[in-house]
Amino acid sequence: MGKTDGHGQPEYMQLLDPEALGKIHRLELIARGVVEGFVSGRHKSPYKGFSVEFAEHREYVPGDNIRDVDWRVWGRSDRYYIKQYIEETNLRALILLDASGSMGYTGRRSARHNGDRLSKFRYGQFLAASLAHLMIHQQDAVGLATFDTDTRRYIPPRSRASHLRVILQELAACRPGGETSLAKIFHDLAERIHRRGLVIIISDLFDELEEILRALHHFRYRKHEILLLHVLAEEELTFPFDGWSLFRNLERLAHRIQLDPLSVKSEYLARVRRFVRRLEIGCGQMNVDYVRLSTRNSFDVALAHYLAHRMARTR
Repeated sequence: MGKTDGHGQPEYMQLLDPEALGKIHRLELIARGVVEGFVSGRHKSPYKGFSVEFAEHREYVPGDNIRDVDWRVWGRSDRYYIKQYIEETNLRALILLDASGSMGYTGRRSARHNGDRLSKFRYGQFLAASLAHLMIHQQDAVGLATFDTDTRRYIPPRSRASHLRVILQELAACRPGGETSLAKIFHDLAERIHRRGLVIIISDLFDELEEILRALHHFRYRKHEILLLHVLAEEELTFPFDGWSLFRNLERLAHRIQLDPLSVKSEYLARVRRFVRRLEIGCGQMNVDYVRLSTRNSFDVALAHYLAHRMARTR
């Protein structure tokens, strides 16, 4: 028996916000590229069959079904050709949730949920839960990996309805802490995931940027599609602090510094802008979907906006 809230509901079910699900239930997460799967769905497969969308011709060989002959081509060339089509299949997605210490930061301007301000990690939990629910509802397969310097838990993608509970329970049990090692984790998982599909990364990306980009390229080299959800607190984007303040490193708790924020604000914001711009350019060059999210904005509105925009692009 897991923990329950005051109404007897399992704690993990709190991650499925009815209002949020209402905003996305008519939307779909459709693969933009080809994917590998095992049941009929609405995503393009790299394997050719005889259904759905035309791909190419090949010459007729004995044993082929005569009904698949393209008689128009025969009329022009007096030769028999078979129409081949791209099969549709299900999507296999893996959600990577950053559980390092920096994700535990809660800004004073963060959005509230049930009266509580959301940390970056809590924001990411809601994003991951909503996306997992959406994909299971689509009869697609979804898995989860939580990590800091190492992979804490790896749950392989499954499409069964009961699998959603497994993912939600792991999300609810996970707590942010520890240092970050994004590139190492991404390289390891790129080798571990054998079927091409969709990799969804939820992180504040506080690590060496060029190493992160090389690791993302590893996923792309392995033919995976990537959705990068860059979650930041509003204060990390605007640095609104004034007066002498004590700043703590949430990944190395012994590291603290007291300073006048106004003395570093200009340089800090310049570095943030360079970081984000380089990330946007790098992702664009690799055809990676990059979405910057601020915890100041409701996660459900941001997610619904992205999914609607993605659907419009894939039609």
